[in-house]
Amino acid sequence: MPILTINNVLAGGVLLRAGMLFYGLWQDAHMNVKYTDIDYSVFTDAARSVWNGGSPYERSTYRYTPLLAWLLTPNIWLHPTFGKWLFVLCDCIVGYLIIRILRERKLSEQTAAAYSMLWLLNPQVATISTRGSAEATVCATVMAAFYAFQRKHVIWGAIWFGISVHLKIYPIIYALPMLIVLDRATFSSIPKPSLSLWGKIRYEATKQRLMFFLVSGSVFVGLNIVFYIVYGREFLDETYIYHISRKDHRHNYSMWFLPIYLKFFSPASITMGLLSFLPQALVVTVLGFAFGKDLYFATFLQTFAFVAFNKVCTAQYFMWYICLLPVIWPYNTLRLAPDTLLLIAVWFGSQALYLQQAYRLEFLGENTFNLLWAAGAIIFTANIWILYKLINSQRVVPLFKSTVDHKKTS
Repeated sequence: MPILTINNVLAGGVLLRAGMLFYGLWQDAHMNVKYTDIDYSVFTDAARSVWNGGSPYERSTYRYTPLLAWLLTPNIWLHPTFGKWLFVLCDCIVGYLIIRILRERKLSEQTAAAYSMLWLLNPQVATISTRGSAEATVCATVMAAFYAFQRKHVIWGAIWFGISVHLKIYPIIYALPMLIVLDRATFSSIPKPSLSLWGKIRYEATKQRLMFFLVSGSVFVGLNIVFYIVYGREFLDETYIYHISRKDHRHNYSMWFLPIYLKFFSPASITMGLLSFLPQALVVTVLGFAFGKDLYFATFLQTFAFVAFNKVCTAQYFMWYICLLPVIWPYNTLRLAPDTLLLIAVWFGSQALYLQQAYRLEFLGENTFNLLWAAGAIIFTANIWILYKLINSQRVVPLFKSTVDHKKTS
């Protein structure tokens, strides 16, 4: 009986997370350094406010949709760890969707199981969800949207996409490759005629694209209207506007950290934060256009670049693109040794260099701000190099084969 099966990998992923969650409870009870992420306390306090009839924004630093606080109200009336189990469930759903996506792409069961291990048996991923980070909820809705698109269920894909953008605004960058995928050649065998400019616009405005825009937009706007009616302008300020003008004085992986920190109480810091969006938006848009036909690779590149260029970068953000890694890696031509191992060493090594300086600052009280900035610049450079290597070694595989091309070859 083979050991590497889908059921075994799924079971291993569940056991890994359950074990880490229970270990976290022990560490929280017996050690000074807590396992649980501070954000989980913020989520729980916000859920308590909602349960008591108040606003989640009564809890300072709660900068998320009220939907998350509503989902976590069982933390108050059922058990304090409910939210962690919910995040673990979403984490495992992502793993299951990865397997389904790979199987739909005609990979064997054993191959799908092997690549899904990059997520399901990844201790870094399991640590983030079991510590109480909510990123797995966003990853689950994003992967559900992509899986629905892969099966040409445009309405369900649009619904999940609308929910994902409401939970966290960053998936909006995926709209471009998703619209590119929904071209007429995917759903019709009629070749593109020679048309006027207006005719070309009408030709590109397919029913599927209009459906995606209307449904996803309606879900996103509808959820926002509901929460605006309940919580008013505070909802918009804390959930969306804050992240546009966000200034974070705490050190993080972004090389924007130190310049913003030094100008924190100056209007220049706001300008600096807004200007950081320009290269980020340009790179993300170009990647979406260039690789849009291959939905998974395009969105992976977009997310990787988005995180690398972001003015704030933490380990939780890595989950946004790690969930896409198992579905693109089967089509990468890099050898395991030395190519892939070198990429892994550079990715982890650059972060280790940063964490060494962060440890000296946080625990030894040494002034390492300049070294932290330099380490952040090294992380940025390493990520750009990794991005370059991945683009050069990837075999682009369109999500759908054009029905026009299929008709020609049949």
